[in-house]
Amino acid sequence: MVRDINFTDIFKSSFLENVAAVTIFDMVLALLLAFALGLFIHYVYKKTYAGVMYSSGFGMTLVALTMITTLVILAVTSNVVLSLGMVGALSIVRFRTAIKEPMDIAFLFWSIAAGIVLAAGMIPLAVFGSVVIGIVILLFANRKDLTHPYIVVLNVDGHDNEKKAVEFLKSKTKKCVTKSKTARKGNVEINLEIRLADDNTDMINELSEMDGVESAVLVSYNGDYMG
Repeated sequence: MVRDINFTDIFKSSFLENVAAVTIFDMVLALLLAFALGLFIHYVYKKTYAGVMYSSGFGMTLVALTMITTLVILAVTSNVVLSLGMVGALSIVRFRTAIKEPMDIAFLFWSIAAGIVLAAGMIPLAVFGSVVIGIVILLFANRKDLTHPYIVVLNVDGHDNEKKAVEFLKSKTKKCVTKSKTARKGNVEINLEIRLADDNTDMINELSEMDGVESAVLVSYNGDYMG
C-alpha cells in the first residue's frame, strides 16, 4: 500500500539539505562572473572572426554556454549522487549543428572550460586563463599575412596562350600551383592558387589584356570557401 506524502515528510527528507548546499551568494557571484567571462569570450570571437558572415547567435551562445556550464557544475559539486546522474543524462545529448569554422570549436571549449573552472571555485584561474587565451587569440588573429592565398580563374584560347599566361603569373607571384583545369575545343579554363609577394594585384589587369586571355578573375581563398 502506498503511503500518502505530507508536508512533514517533505521537511524530513534530504531535499532541503541539497537546497542549502550552495549559498545564494555563491550562486549569484558565480553566475555574474560567468556572464562577464562569457561577454569577454564573445568580444574576442567578434574581433577575430574571419568567416564569410558573422553570426550574432553563435556569439550569444558562447555567453549562455559559459553560464549554463557554471550552473551545472555548481549542482554537481554539491551532490555526489547528482553528479553520477548528470553524467548519464549528458551522455545522451547529441549536437546536430555542423561547426564550419575550426576556431568555433576552440571558442566552444573555451566557454565550457571557463564555466567549469569558475564553478569549481578557482576564480583567479578562470579569469587569468581567459585573459591570457584572449590576448593570444587576438595577437595571432590580427597578424597581417602577406602570403594570403588567392585563386585565379583563367579562360584562355588554346594551349599556347595557357602556357604564356601561367608563366606570366609565376613571374609575378611567390607561388603558383594549378588546382584544376577544364579543356574544351578552343578554350581552356584553369584554376590556380597563388601567393602574392605584396598587396599589389595589378598583374590581373595585365593578364586580362594579354592576347588569347578571355578573362582573368582573382578571388580570396582560405582553404574552405572562395569569396
